[in-house]
Amino acid sequence: MRLFLPEASTSSVQIDWLLAALVAVSLAVLALVFGLMLIFIIRYRHNSPIERGGVITRTFRFEITWTTATLVVFFGLFIWGAQIYVHVFRPPPGALKIYVDAKQWMWKVEYPGGQREIDSLHVPVNRAVELIMTSEDVIHDFFVPAFRVKRDVLPDQYETLWFRPDRIGTYHLFCSQLCGAGHAAMIGTVVVMSEPDYTRWLAGNGTSQTIAQEGHDLFIRYGCSGCHEGHGTVRAPSLAGVFGSPVPLSDGTTVMADANYVRDSILQPGKQIVASYAPVMPTFAGVISEADLVKLIAYIESLGAEKSTKAAP
Repeated sequence: MRLFLPEASTSSVQIDWLLAALVAVSLAVLALVFGLMLIFIIRYRHNSPIERGGVITRTFRFEITWTTATLVVFFGLFIWGAQIYVHVFRPPPGALKIYVDAKQWMWKVEYPGGQREIDSLHVPVNRAVELIMTSEDVIHDFFVPAFRVKRDVLPDQYETLWFRPDRIGTYHLFCSQLCGAGHAAMIGTVVVMSEPDYTRWLAGNGTSQTIAQEGHDLFIRYGCSGCHEGHGTVRAPSLAGVFGSPVPLSDGTTVMADANYVRDSILQPGKQIVASYAPVMPTFAGVISEADLVKLIAYIESLGAEKSTKAAP
């Protein structure tokens, strides 16, 4: 059993320092409180000759100083922790996106190039990696202790998590949320590789199509192109450039078109109706699998990238 975990990501050090500060402050408060208790126990013990009859003059100087000092310290720790939280849960632009599908009792991973594996995740060193995660059944939890990252993986929605590994090696992956009888066996590995080795690994496990290209085939197969590409009689919004952009809704609100929005639009089309369009799209709940949803979302996201490229001077 190791006392200290390896620090294998850029966020590991700052999280460890925050944890050390929390422990130090807690120990200081514990020592002060119990130290005073011990002093008074000894000083005012039974048969102690100390005078107990004097009237103590009340003063708020000590109380105000003590309360203000602890407030400042703990509020500072709160701000420090909030900054780390915002940093850890806000993926940087250009991060490598990898899709993770949790299921009793395994981790299914799919890469942009179409590569797939189970209970193993390969990533390049010194590169930001964004995980887009969902669950097919119950709540799971993606936890890599060496990276100091942990995130609940929920059914029927996408959760994102990112990290930047900075040390080559193989690290443990756990599910830290009790998810059934096989919970203890839901483990895996994260393999951090050099950029050349990662490129060779992708080539050796490559497929004929990328995940976005597979999504394009599904887009046609499920009949999405008939409406959203203007080839049918039904008037539907174009999906080019939609991903990552604000979408005005019929109720006057605006929503950001992220992975969760696209997923809801496919499975629950009546939940958020786009302004100026009739709610005529049928639901695909129970028709499209989770794996196919990931491909469709990747394709729709690629349409936004294509539009940005064409618009660039």
